Amino acid sequence: MAKITRKPLPKSKATVPQRAGKAKAPAAAKAKRGRPANKAAGRSVPARAATKKTKPWTPAEVYEAFSRFRKANPEPKGELEHLNPFTLLVAVVLSAQATDAGVNKATRALFAVADTPQKMLALGEENVRDYIKTIGLFRNKAKNVIALSEKLIAEFGGEVPRSRAEIESLPGAGRKTANVVLNMAFGEHTMAVDTHVFRVGNRTGLAPGNTPLDVELGLERVIPPEFMLHAHHWLILHGRYTCLARKPRCEVCLINDLCRWPEKTV
Repeated sequence: MAKITRKPLPKSKATVPQRAGKAKAPAAAKAKRGRPANKAAGRSVPARAATKKTKPWTPAEVYEAFSRFRKANPEPKGELEHLNPFTLLVAVVLSAQATDAGVNKATRALFAVADTPQKMLALGEENVRDYIKTIGLFRNKAKNVIALSEKLIAEFGGEVPRSRAEIESLPGAGRKTANVVLNMAFGEHTMAVDTHVFRVGNRTGLAPGNTPLDVELGLERVIPPEFMLHAHHWLILHGRYTCLARKPRCEVCLINDLCRWPEKTV
């Protein structure tokens, strides 16, 4: 009798063993977990932050929150050291993906010898690199500092322009840079959204959004004009020293009773 051979049955998907390691979740599942990507801010929205579905703050609550900030710190100051609008612009450009303390350490000596676009250009890219080599991405930043100095001289008479579009046209400068310079150098009511402001806006429910621009526009809508000059400083300092990313200090928070964060500790 001829030998009968049977072809093996195809394995069903259910019986195929999975490879070792963590399987990648589909994008939709990730979104449901509350972590939409936020490349511009370098962070993602906290997993259990207050969201747009959270009951919005009332105008009275917003007023109360910023009244408390003002009472605790009537004249908040930015922590980037600078001598004039030009050095402020350079400091903000250098602060991308770096700490203010680290930038200050490098720029004290730099600004002592180059506090104008003309002096910075005369110093040259190689020497600028030497001054800022302790800052992350220093090579590219040195190139931008020289390029923006050239453009300021060629197109703006060596002065820092006073419009957002013109500042954003400078090498290394984006919307946040423009907002900081306009606010600190020229007293404009702008809202600069860094990682701290982005976190506070989302976590508290004050101005939830998936991007820094969402949060910026949300804050501008809800904050009364009388607080706007110092608002971004109050929020930055609140995020830097109280509403910390990993371990918020809810026990000393000035606005704990107003905050919508579901995981606040008190």
